[in-house]
Amino acid sequence: MKPAVTYELLHVDKNSGARRGVVHTPHGDIQTPVFMPVGTLGTVKSMTPEELKEEVGAQIILSNTYHLYLRPGSKIVKEAGGLHKFMNWDRPILTDSGGFQVFSLGDLRTINEEGVQFKSHLDGKKLFFTPESVMETEEDLGSDIMMAFDECCPYPSTYEYTKNSMERTTRWAKRCKEAHKTVDKQSLFGIIQGGFYKDLREQSAKDLIELDLPRICNRWNKCWGTKRRIFRYIKIYHSTYARK
Repeated sequence: MKPAVTYELLHVDKNSGARRGVVHTPHGDIQTPVFMPVGTLGTVKSMTPEELKEEVGAQIILSNTYHLYLRPGSKIVKEAGGLHKFMNWDRPILTDSGGFQVFSLGDLRTINEEGVQFKSHLDGKKLFFTPESVMETEEDLGSDIMMAFDECCPYPSTYEYTKNSMERTTRWAKRCKEAHKTVDKQSLFGIIQGGFYKDLREQSAKDLIELDLPRICNRWNKCWGTKRRIFRYIKIYHSTYARK
């Protein structure tokens, strides 16, 4: 079955390897590279959908699974006709899996092979996220692009911790793929992990390629260091995956 979201490569810069392309989604095309405004709770703060289209020229919006799960609740969004109708946005939407938000909870969460147990930052209620439950939530939201549930590794971390975290992320990505039902309407993207260890980043990319997901992405923690360091590791992604 053809994936719901596909990528068309138009041009590759011969000096930098930067690529120009088009992402085709059920709710329209996205010209890349692209600026993606963040609408965490289904709205970009202080802006209407019309302003996003006409003044910003936004082609896609990012919303967050973790926050929408807590409020108003993914089932309510589904009953409203999905996130597009809920927020009056007829262009593409990407939903993050909530992996980073769970990571940022710190002492409020516990990670194991099955998933993540955490306390809501709103009322302290105990909750449990698994790859399967996150897929169900993202399918309820109805985004065009669903990110796989991943474990965000803190910085700094030991090599052993980072390796275990990266391998768990791959196993969770496999479970996400197996649980994903709406393949004709939504595409599942994998997430590369491995911290700042070159061999782990390379292995993560290779493992995700073998899962044959529509696309894979890099996960970066804003506190992981300088732009120069991040750019150095983007080259790993590019050499391992983007040229293939």
